[in-house]
Amino acid sequence: MCSLQTPPVVCLPRLSRVAVCGGTHGNEMSGIYLVKELLKARKKVMEDEEEKPVSVMLVLSNPRAVQQCRRYIDTDLNRCFTHATLSGPMSDTTPYEIIRSRELNTMLGPKGSPGAVDLVCDLHNTTANMGLCLISYSDCDWICLHIFRHLQANVPLRYIHFDVSNKESYSLDSVGKHGFAMEIGPQPHGVVRSNVYTAMKAGVQHMLDWVSFFNSGTGGFVDVFTMVKRFDYPRDSETHDITAAVHPQLQDRDFCLLHPEDPLFQTFSGETLRYKGKEPLYPFFINECAYYEKGIALSLARKRRVMIPAIRVQTEQEEQSNEQRFTSEEEE
Repeated sequence: MCSLQTPPVVCLPRLSRVAVCGGTHGNEMSGIYLVKELLKARKKVMEDEEEKPVSVMLVLSNPRAVQQCRRYIDTDLNRCFTHATLSGPMSDTTPYEIIRSRELNTMLGPKGSPGAVDLVCDLHNTTANMGLCLISYSDCDWICLHIFRHLQANVPLRYIHFDVSNKESYSLDSVGKHGFAMEIGPQPHGVVRSNVYTAMKAGVQHMLDWVSFFNSGTGGFVDVFTMVKRFDYPRDSETHDITAAVHPQLQDRDFCLLHPEDPLFQTFSGETLRYKGKEPLYPFFINECAYYEKGIALSLARKRRVMIPAIRVQTEQEEQSNEQRFTSEEEE
């Protein structure tokens, strides 16, 4: 957890390489069509375009799953980017997504190295009623939080924090020096809704605008939702079949405060099961279709206010000094 005591101004390297990825899950259609549209637009203007200070890579992350409109072929690609998975042994039976994660790590990383792209924005859809969210492993990545603050001034948006170490971080966005998932819903898998696509497109454009013009940012406060627990569905002890659904009073109320004794599930026989937690928390990913196989009915978060510092781009002299320090540390 990050301290609230931050320097008045933080100097950060310029962001010169950004990756926008869609189709990590092959049935989450907004990101797939947005990346294809951006590739088409780039092709049209490529001859007339002057060299820009920011290089944007557009990536269809899981092309086989996209082709078949499936979440994945063998295993969830967005769980294949831990250091252990990226460096583990390979064989003729290695799942396709693990092979693909190595390819993406070579293309965008290597993860944790100075050669990794500066920022990864991975595009996702959810069936839950979450609106537009940024999901990050850090609550003190000032680049991600300043991007969030810039987007929030233009579009309704929330910031979700998964408190996971870099070593254990498992998703594609963790390959970059900075990264986040841009998640938006509700949208059924295998379907594209114009309003959801348009909102994602606006979010990506505002993000790229901020990166292109980044030279400074003022400090301030932002609200961060840190995930603290998950609930599975009630299940039969013998068959492991679910025995209840999300309660109607909770369904579609993502980010609406859940208080102790509020309805949580309704059994198929009609009984109401209530939330027995000791504190009010914010539910999200409520009844997400893709999480049935993972045993997750919903996640709960604690909201808190995080102070972010003013930032500015490092000068060339400061960048050279940092590079020399990094090289010295590597040699040691």
